[in-house]
Amino acid sequence: MSPRRAAALRGAAAALATFVLVAPLVVMVLGAFREPGRTPPVGLELLEVAPTIAAFERAFELVPLGRQLLNSLAVVAVAVPLTVLFASLSGFAMTRLAPRARRIALGFTLLCLTIPLPALWVPRFAVYRELGVLDTYVPLWAPALVGTSPVLVLLAYWSARRIPPDLVDAARLEGLGPWRTWWRIVVPLTRPTLFAIGALAFVFHWSNFIDPLLYLFSPELATLPQGLSSLRQLGPADTPVLLAGAVVATLPPVLAFALVQRRFLNDTREAGWFGR
Repeated sequence: MSPRRAAALRGAAAALATFVLVAPLVVMVLGAFREPGRTPPVGLELLEVAPTIAAFERAFELVPLGRQLLNSLAVVAVAVPLTVLFASLSGFAMTRLAPRARRIALGFTLLCLTIPLPALWVPRFAVYRELGVLDTYVPLWAPALVGTSPVLVLLAYWSARRIPPDLVDAARLEGLGPWRTWWRIVVPLTRPTLFAIGALAFVFHWSNFIDPLLYLFSPELATLPQGLSSLRQLGPADTPVLLAGAVVATLPPVLAFALVQRRFLNDTREAGWFGR
């Protein structure tokens, strides 16, 4: 295949992927700016929208979305940095284990992936109840102390494995302890992966619906996914109101990605992930 044809195919594939990802967002945004009580736009109706913020006003009247938005931000503001910290530390620690111990650690991490999440709900609830932290954000932050997900720990491990062992050994000879070695060598060289882990952790904690439902009882502590669930119960006649709530829930992740996108792309290019 000629380079020009290969480039054209890559461009077509990228355009198709962009359309598949963007089309639902366009329908969501245009539907949110329709009058409450109307159905979502279909076909050419996408071009016949008379913008109005009535659906947003109605959504904030029915559900305290403002408070729930701040609650969700409070959850991710703590959970995401903790996830990046503990996933990176765990991944680096696994690379420094002896071969046999490393295989055992990897096997245990992979085994954790096979455990269905519902199987952990009752044990976790019992532990949190004994600790007296129910109806607080502690149960929502606690998964971050183990990297949120085994997948994120494995990502950090695979990224840390790319660091030459001689570089880490040289740091030890210079008198750097494990913490300073991790901070001065591992973090800078695995920064693109840490950005990816942070993004995945943000999505997980931001969209988490089950944990707040299980562990939070006070309405003033409810998070944004619970508010969207309340709007969903209004029925199909209030679809613009539900879409308005979805826009409110989607905006923070989009803004966060826009803020870190430039730094992420620069770091991945410097690390050789993409061609210059």
